[in-house]
Amino acid sequence: MMHRPVVKAELVDWMRQNQTPVQGDLASVLKQAQENNIPVIPHETVVYFQMLIQLLQPKRILEIGTAIGFSALMMAQAAKEAEIVTIDRNPEMIALAKENLATYDHLKQIQLLEGDAADVLLELTAQQAADNHGDSHRFDLIFMDSAKSKYVEFLPMALSLLTENGVILMDDIFQAGEILTPIMEIKRSQRALERGLRRLFDEVLNNPKYLTSILPLGDGLLMIKPNRESK
Repeated sequence: MMHRPVVKAELVDWMRQNQTPVQGDLASVLKQAQENNIPVIPHETVVYFQMLIQLLQPKRILEIGTAIGFSALMMAQAAKEAEIVTIDRNPEMIALAKENLATYDHLKQIQLLEGDAADVLLELTAQQAADNHGDSHRFDLIFMDSAKSKYVEFLPMALSLLTENGVILMDDIFQAGEILTPIMEIKRSQRALERGLRRLFDEVLNNPKYLTSILPLGDGLLMIKPNRESK
């Protein structure tokens, strides 16, 4: 949520003004998002992803929540040899994403899968299982930027699709600080989202099965990795 930073506004402005701006194709897609008030990951998160991807050198990336394709294109630019699979179900966003991918995905790295993420993830896990536990259907990086209430439901499937040293990232987990608010004080329309996030936190935080890190970037970024040493 680029308009809902939890870190002090002056620090957010400083980070955004002093880190290398996106250029070229990405700048064009970012301008489209800004002009149409379409949320994309904020600049401090972009810069973090660019460094993380260069460090991880992922061969396959899965994104849940394409929007207009900005983050998928950013990841493709950062990992020019990676295959990227991205999922979305919103017809308006899919139409815009298809236009942007056709224009800017020069190396044809990105595959857009249309449909409900839960259904598509089930299909991907079935493909992975049929692969006799090989890595050809697994992902080195999985990025979730979709319905926050569903993160906890997507987690088991995401874990089954992850390579041994893979990482899961979940965006917008702070909800502008609402995670600190008692559930009955939150607007009724937002309670399902908050309950889903709190179930996620109960599952992964302070659990020896996982290594986790919460990063105060944008509206909060949660990094999850299976803890191989806990086995």
